[in-house]
Amino acid sequence: MTAEQMDQILALVGPDLTKMTTNYRAAIEPKQRLAVTLRFLATGETFSSLAFSYRLGRTTVATLVHMTCRAIIRRMMARQFPRPTQNSWREIASSFWEKWNFPNCLGAIDGKHVTIQAPDCSGSLFYNYKKTFSIVLLALVDANYKFINVQVGDFGRSSDGGIFANSDLGRGMANNSLHVPADTLLPGSGVQGPMPHTMVGDAAFPLKTYLMRPYPGHHLPRARRLFNYRLSRARMVVECAFGILAARWRVFHTTINMKPCNVDNVILAACILHNFLVSPADNQRWLDEEGERGNRLQSVRNVGGHRGPGDSYEVREKHFFHVPWQDKMV
Repeated sequence: MTAEQMDQILALVGPDLTKMTTNYRAAIEPKQRLAVTLRFLATGETFSSLAFSYRLGRTTVATLVHMTCRAIIRRMMARQFPRPTQNSWREIASSFWEKWNFPNCLGAIDGKHVTIQAPDCSGSLFYNYKKTFSIVLLALVDANYKFINVQVGDFGRSSDGGIFANSDLGRGMANNSLHVPADTLLPGSGVQGPMPHTMVGDAAFPLKTYLMRPYPGHHLPRARRLFNYRLSRARMVVECAFGILAARWRVFHTTINMKPCNVDNVILAACILHNFLVSPADNQRWLDEEGERGNRLQSVRNVGGHRGPGDSYEVREKHFFHVPWQDKMV
């Protein structure tokens, strides 16, 4: 993340992070709240470690991380996850055909287990087949590794197919209420007639007219093996998206020690920031729109450690932000 990109995020979430300075203490500036949160997401450090690094209290660090994640969701969710339209579905299908040679594809879907510390009195609800405790992130991804739809918060014991069936995406596809384009001919062939647009997933998902999965078995005819190869090639974009997400926000490589509701906010905020960084060309356009509404702050100046009333530091003119790329449950 560049300093300019951080400046853009601060311009959007800053109003929700601004607190009043009183006679008892100076409020932590929005830019430092955002810096601490981004460092937590990018490194997965414990709140105690971040408290030492930024000269803040551990409880203060935990509070501002949760606050910033909620602000990111509130301010950026609608922009980074717009409701799909027929035109957007067609653009996604065209990208899949051009890049991955799979026609009429609406996206690749899969689930990711985010490891957490077992919540109190939760029994085996969060216990998964990997013998860890987790919360499931179900995501639909386009051909450019960008999340189209995500669902967060399901128990680790749940299967991908069951989560999809009970999700808003699954119900919307079943009810045909998501503005999916009408059936079209496959590129280069019209023998089969119009074919439906569909998502692609692995063997954990059910076979539907709007969801394709590979043929089961090992000794398959050549035509089926070729189909499985094409489907697997298109489906791998969701695996790559999860890999990019975890590589950029390395909190996903740790065991997150928070309450489940706070883990949901961390996961969702990381997905929003992932989309923000994947498509930087679109960010300036809607940043200008937010500026017209008056939701813009000053540029980022300094994101150093928090100073006490007796400390001072020089405010530099150039932007800078350094990212080096839990104790009790809070």
